[in-house]
Amino acid sequence: MKSTELKDKYLEFFKKKGHKEIENSSLMPENDPTVLFTTAGMHPLVPYLIGQKHPQGKRLANNQKCIRTGDIEEVGDDVHLTFFEMLGNWSLGDYWKEEAIKWSFEFLTDKKWLGFSKEKLAITVFKGNKQVPKDTESSKIWKSLGIPEERIAYLGQEDNFWGPAGKTGPCGPDTEMFYWISKQNPPKEFDPKDPRWVEIWNDVFMQYNKDEKGEYVELKQKNVDTGFGFERVFTILEKKESVYDSSLFKPVMKKINDVTNARGAYEIVKRKIADHLRAAVFIINEGISPGNLDQGYVLRRLIRTAIRHARKLKPKEEYLKEVVKVIIEVNKKDYPELDKNKSRIIEELLKEEKKFTKGLEKGLRKFEAIAKNNKKISDKDSFLLFQSFGFPIEITDELAKERKIKVDVNGFYKELKKHQELSRTSTKGRFGSGLADHSRKTILYHTATHLLLSALREVLGNDINQRGSNITKERLRFDFNFDRKLTEEELEEVEKIVNKRIKEGIEVIREEMTYKKAKKRGIVGRFTYGENVIVYTIGKISQELCSGPHVRDTKELGHFKIIKEQSSSAGVRRIKAILE
Repeated sequence: MKSTELKDKYLEFFKKKGHKEIENSSLMPENDPTVLFTTAGMHPLVPYLIGQKHPQGKRLANNQKCIRTGDIEEVGDDVHLTFFEMLGNWSLGDYWKEEAIKWSFEFLTDKKWLGFSKEKLAITVFKGNKQVPKDTESSKIWKSLGIPEERIAYLGQEDNFWGPAGKTGPCGPDTEMFYWISKQNPPKEFDPKDPRWVEIWNDVFMQYNKDEKGEYVELKQKNVDTGFGFERVFTILEKKESVYDSSLFKPVMKKINDVTNARGAYEIVKRKIADHLRAAVFIINEGISPGNLDQGYVLRRLIRTAIRHARKLKPKEEYLKEVVKVIIEVNKKDYPELDKNKSRIIEELLKEEKKFTKGLEKGLRKFEAIAKNNKKISDKDSFLLFQSFGFPIEITDELAKERKIKVDVNGFYKELKKHQELSRTSTKGRFGSGLADHSRKTILYHTATHLLLSALREVLGNDINQRGSNITKERLRFDFNFDRKLTEEELEEVEKIVNKRIKEGIEVIREEMTYKKAKKRGIVGRFTYGENVIVYTIGKISQELCSGPHVRDTKELGHFKIIKEQSSSAGVRRIKAILE
């Protein structure tokens, strides 16, 4: 089976169960500016999981690109990846546990679909805690399908309870499906810690809302959110034990062998290079450039870590370019835009390589000098390596671990914040990602970004577009394409226009329509959209594809004030603003 066939089969199956296919959203969440990356298929659906009506109905399915760095330490083993694809299906207040579990089982084991052996399946369910009972309902359903008790493990909150992503919000128990990937026969009893059992599917049952008191309250709209690991399942279908041995990675691993002098050696290192460069290719494809903040920082970290690992293999010249060409070739059928953007992707990678390698040797010598006879790298030394030699803290930490010494990581972030006003939240803490709350204040700021974009276009020109944003209860941060610093006069004019529109009390109108109709109106987004979309209109000044949530009237926003304007990355500016 080819990779595209697996995706098509999955979507065909759930369409037969009444699901509508929705778009594969961007890695940069367009409608949820509170996250760095889309880390799961549910991120673009958050407004609908908390009650908003989805234009395509209550049963949805899709294939979603994801970036997840919370497991980056695990990358290099047989199953963990930084960039991956997640197939998913959702019930928004429609079907519940029985249908979700039975359909998961049917797709996996029915010969018409994947035909996996039931004898190689194992299951985990939530064992319960003081506030949420044991999920006996799910375990009974699995047993009715022929899964024996000894193949069902009951695990705690860390393993089998999803969310909430923020401090409050929808959450609930989940049940996970594992498959035995070894050629040996599986043991009778299931041990979730045995790496030969690989998690391939996760059914989340969002039946609670965690409130500000930390209490779990039953939701009126109960949702099902499932995630099916595309690369892992495809690897099993190809009868391989590692994703890096599958046809998704084999040509890339071969090229890494060809451009280095380490055939058969340094297997984990080569896997990390393949993974990090693959993730970097997809991030650059979204218009992100390496930098010292947020997505740009994650991208920089991935590229520089790959370069550092590659040095161990004594690569040939232009090895980076050759490996990246193969990554694009392998993935361009599913993502033809990679081929279209190939020149820019390679250019960005080579520019970052040049920047980093310039000081790499000196930096490594400095690290060795610091590490010699020391049991710990201080905050000032790790910051020196970052500031003077371009070492992300993760590289310093990785080098230290290789020598079994510690790094004062917390001290580094305090030093970093002091020198560059870069908080720990926007760098290290954000790597795991996660949704901020959907509080009243956050909704106000979300609406304000629409007014800000409109004002920027009025002052700077209609070719201004959003390049990213981040919203908290305290402020909004908005990135847009522009190649110079804004003047004081321009900033004052932008601020003035936004406040004028707030005072006018313009109604914010939400409409559901076909994407075709939206295009006829001249409303075109940056990404690929499904058949139906949501359009938010603010008078005659703003019409945007967005899933919300938003206020109903601009008067609700208060006074808009720009507190900072700065560079975000090459050709991208950043505005921070507050509502008073």
